[in-house]
Amino acid sequence: MSFTGLAIRIAVPNPKIESLDRFLFVGPHPDDLEIGAGATAAKLAAQGKKVCFLICMDGRFGDGASNGVKGDALAALRMEEARKSAAVLGVTDVRFLNLCDGNGYDQRELVRGVAGVIGDFQPDIVFGPDPESRSESHADHLNTGAAVRELACFSPYGGIMEKNYGAKAAPVKAAAYYMTARPNEFVKTKGFKKKQFEALECHKSQYPAGCAELDSLKLYLNLRSAEFGARRFCRAAEGFRVYNVTTMHCLPEAGE
Repeated sequence: MSFTGLAIRIAVPNPKIESLDRFLFVGPHPDDLEIGAGATAAKLAAQGKKVCFLICMDGRFGDGASNGVKGDALAALRMEEARKSAAVLGVTDVRFLNLCDGNGYDQRELVRGVAGVIGDFQPDIVFGPDPESRSESHADHLNTGAAVRELACFSPYGGIMEKNYGAKAAPVKAAAYYMTARPNEFVKTKGFKKKQFEALECHKSQYPAGCAELDSLKLYLNLRSAEFGARRFCRAAEGFRVYNVTTMHCLPEAGE
């Protein structure tokens, strides 16, 4: 990190995630939020925070283990699984944009849909997948992250939100990106990994009992949690790349 980047972090620190009250987690598909931030969401819900899940795409093409269920039927099944999974994490406010899986939508429709939920829910912080991950190639993930990035900057401005998105302004203080290789903020999650895994197991159309892919995913999440925990001298943590309303605008060193 450059001297300028360090100076920015000291002068304009990110808000501590757990100090905030209202959290909007925006996920591309059913199961992405559980993978990227499930333990954090469970911890926040257990603290009595206001947590909302927004799932943008309907997952109709994620049929790897759906036993022949496809199309509208699979989309409906995955919506039901998403609600059950969120309930395991303690999240009862679950919303859906029902956009067609696999980039089958207009990006502006996605942005307007997310903007509407931001205006209605009034979050302090918005979570999305990292739109700058070097390895990520799934358009739905990149598009969702880009929507969160755009709206995190514009959400406090009533005129822009109304004119561009037909949505209300919201006092968003920061954007937090999950599924990132460059975290700068961490949430200690000891005691909440079990909830995360139980939530993932609700997505039976994707991860049936005994599924080797689910076992591999759990191993990855355990390794990632231990690595992030070690950075904060604890046993388990989830990491996020966080920018506040100052560092997300005109300060490129804040992204180092």
